Amino acid sequence: MDAPTVKPRRGRPPKDPRVHSDTRALLLRAGLEMLTGQSFAATGLDAVLKRVGIPKGSFYHYFESKEAFGRELMDAYDAYFCAKLDRWLLDETRPALERLGAFVENAKAGMARHGYTRGCLVGNLGVEVDVLPEDFRERLESALQGWQARVVACLRDARREGAVSKQADLDALAAFFWIGWEGAVLRARLVRDSAPLDTFFRGFIAGLGSTP
Repeated sequence: MDAPTVKPRRGRPPKDPRVHSDTRALLLRAGLEMLTGQSFAATGLDAVLKRVGIPKGSFYHYFESKEAFGRELMDAYDAYFCAKLDRWLLDETRPALERLGAFVENAKAGMARHGYTRGCLVGNLGVEVDVLPEDFRERLESALQGWQARVVACLRDARREGAVSKQADLDALAAFFWIGWEGAVLRARLVRDSAPLDTFFRGFIAGLGSTP
């Protein structure tokens, strides 16, 4: 659930639109790195700009405000995470529940790689949603709904394979997955260990119920 690492870049806002696009992308990547590890309120623009290596005045050449930056970060993270889910959940070379398990293993590896200092940007912002702009709430919920739809599709394949009960409410199960997963990610960061992720996923799989 981590974001790519950013390399510093220095200088004024470039006139070349290609360089402009590159610098903008660096700002977004830096913001993604920081917001997977801390709250929006704790993420100062000075720290973002220092990480990228551009002057403070240059920020507004790319984004109208910190809030506008936050909105684009949510969109960027959602696109990144949807691609990550699709990579694992659409892999038809393995059974459906193994695909979901592969996603879990990949997420565990990512958290371990960063010493459990990074989690989920959507989950982090969700914790402080009451002090964020109201439209942030809608964007976060929209992202979760999109992730949920992907898990529903995976569970539908699992049901066709006989690994999930025909009577199971797939929408409810997918909602439960993300509610539990976000809590497990927070707990994994707390204890700096993947055990909460394993505990959650074992419980989720045990509760699916296969076809007799």
